[in-house]
Amino acid sequence: MKRSLGLAFGAGLAAAAGQAPLGLWWLAVPAYALVTYLVIRAPNARAGFLWAWAAGVGHFGAALSWIVQPFFVDPVRHGWMAPFALVLMAGGLALFWGLAGWAAVRRGGRICRALLFGLCLTLAEALRGMVLTGFPWALPGHIWIDTPVMQAAAWIGPNGLTLLTLVLALLPVAFARRGVATAILMLAVVWSAGLLRLAGPEPEPRGVTLRLVQPNAEQSLKWDPDEAERLFRLQLDFTAAQPAPDLVIWPETALPYLLDPGRDAAAAVARAAQGVPVALGAQRVEGGAAYNSLAVIGAGGALTGLYDKAHLVPFGEYMPMGDVLHAWFGLSAFAARQGHGYAAGPGPRLLDLGDLGKVLPLICYEAVFPNDLRAAPGRADWILQITNDAWFGTLTGPFQHAAQARLRAVEQGLPLVRVANTGVTQVVDARGRVIAGLAFGTAGWLDAALPGALPPTFFARHGDTALLLLLMILALALLTISKHRPLDAYGGRA
Repeated sequence: MKRSLGLAFGAGLAAAAGQAPLGLWWLAVPAYALVTYLVIRAPNARAGFLWAWAAGVGHFGAALSWIVQPFFVDPVRHGWMAPFALVLMAGGLALFWGLAGWAAVRRGGRICRALLFGLCLTLAEALRGMVLTGFPWALPGHIWIDTPVMQAAAWIGPNGLTLLTLVLALLPVAFARRGVATAILMLAVVWSAGLLRLAGPEPEPRGVTLRLVQPNAEQSLKWDPDEAERLFRLQLDFTAAQPAPDLVIWPETALPYLLDPGRDAAAAVARAAQGVPVALGAQRVEGGAAYNSLAVIGAGGALTGLYDKAHLVPFGEYMPMGDVLHAWFGLSAFAARQGHGYAAGPGPRLLDLGDLGKVLPLICYEAVFPNDLRAAPGRADWILQITNDAWFGTLTGPFQHAAQARLRAVEQGLPLVRVANTGVTQVVDARGRVIAGLAFGTAGWLDAALPGALPPTFFARHGDTALLLLLMILALALLTISKHRPLDAYGGRA
């Protein structure tokens, strides 16, 4: 039992190597196969749960190790919480894997258990993206983001990529050599289809030049008054550089003062831009509530567009039962600077920027929720994500976040412009390719052309319909095999 737990934990660690920035998909797929092999050999449902849970702990412990970084922004106050946060996060998310393992081994033999584990883990990972506001980070399907296989997301979405990953892993376990050959053939077909899509004609660009501003503000000093003033002046200088673009974009909460259209800071931004609109991240207060917002500043500091972040980060931007927790324990949200947290905006919306097109704004980790983009009231011309990834450290978190944002571009068939405080700042075309970017961890600005949009993808129009059909096919295959295969060494039908 202990040996199997250790192997499962190690397999989970290896599977995490498929996530950005390593992207070792060729190591991750065999690791998922090992997890499947261990789970289907479990003597009972309890063991199946424990072994799958151990694999999940290894996977999430490695993939989400960046979660400790926010606690070291103020290490004296919060540093002691870091190990508890990582353990609780990894152990809690691994419960979804454990439930899949428990369900997979309750009955059936080798083949049925393997198919059922792939089916159940796909459903569990999809559920993980919705429960308690959702956290669809480090999905098995994310291992394909730097490969042509990512293009399949235009039809099957991120959960479909997860199903593909797990089927590739379970085929050798369920069908031995025939399964290996089938998995290789399947991967070759999807890979080739991705190459064909990447070789397709480029959409017509809009003829728009964007300026991406990256101040590189260290999180621990970001709100220091002197540092805040220096960063504000730096961004004004970047904004005023000539020749002028068509739109200037600052990252999340880049304005170090409360948003007050037409007054002081907003007017200074307008003067530096010299008639060019500026989209920037700012905090604002209205009716006693504070919002994390994206504002578009026009001539004279006038407010010409506004989006309030709707999908807030639990414990980062708001505290569940915040008033009670603050009164009892002095706890407040990490990122929010006003009160004990932000209020949520009304939901996804489009900002009409005239000749610049209709933009779908996203703030920070809103970009990891594909269904939030599909909930927008209409078709955008491009996606704009502003973020402050200084919270995520410098090793893995910012790169995983940026990779998931690129996946949204493929799913929607829309170009994505990503502007981050410390990076990753980049322009991504409608097929998910990075066409321009700034060096990570540096201060600077970049002028880049806005790529064109593709027609709406199948996923953009129909969501998870293709995934549901594939799951139904897998379930039908499972039922057929369970009726016609003879008993095997696992005490059930194969």
